Amino acid sequence: MPRVSNGFVGFINILTLLLSLAALGSAFFLYLNHASTACQKSLQEPLLIVGAALFVVSLLGLFGSCCRVTSLLYVYLFFMFLLILGLICSTVFTILVTNKGVGKAVSDRGFKEYRLGDYSNWLQTYAVNDQNWPSIKSCLVETKMCSSESLGVTNSQEAEADFYKRSLSPTQSGCCKPPTYCGFDYKNATLWTVPKTGPAVPDTDCKTWSNNQEALCYDCKSCKAGILANLKKEWRLLAVINTCILVFVILVYSVGCCALRNNTSSNYSRYKGGYA
Repeated sequence: MPRVSNGFVGFINILTLLLSLAALGSAFFLYLNHASTACQKSLQEPLLIVGAALFVVSLLGLFGSCCRVTSLLYVYLFFMFLLILGLICSTVFTILVTNKGVGKAVSDRGFKEYRLGDYSNWLQTYAVNDQNWPSIKSCLVETKMCSSESLGVTNSQEAEADFYKRSLSPTQSGCCKPPTYCGFDYKNATLWTVPKTGPAVPDTDCKTWSNNQEALCYDCKSCKAGILANLKKEWRLLAVINTCILVFVILVYSVGCCALRNNTSSNYSRYKGGYA
């Protein structure tokens, strides 16, 4: 039985080692593939950092458990302990910063609309600030999420009532059309005109809207709010995933402590036997 804990830790680290190689391979592929978009390139650095860190920690755990190198296993368990603390902190933080913000239902609409001020100050300050927004906007344009095809519009002359029944994503609702309260006249899914009397309300989003497909409402506050609505949903899912990973990591950490104790006992037995 003493070998079971060492074998389990070794097996887990073989899997994480393969995962780290996949992450590193993906990072180098994005680096060498000149056809990659700016959006895809943005994943290169995170993949490289996560892959390298996972590679080093996996080697520590693999050699520490299978080769019974106690010092390496100590370092491995130290990093695992830091990971446990990091997962706990990130899960609590994710729940706190996504606690605010909810879409508002609009009468006779199949979609909701979102306001930037409804979300936490941290998300507004760090997630969609002026420094990050140009990159986010570039990704939105690249995905062509506001094209008629992405909106599910097959008829360019679709009736206004039919468009309003569509179930748009939070990002599409905020970025692909002017806010409903602006009172713009609908022509088709990608074309809206300002009434002769002007926007219904003096809101900056109403002035920001453009029928230029490269502009639309990408610089509107409603677009940033739509991004935060998606982010909130994804981060809530991430919190659940983090909790599951946390339980698994604590299990691996516990078995790793058993493997460390086995290594220590084995070394002590050899030491004692040498002087018997």
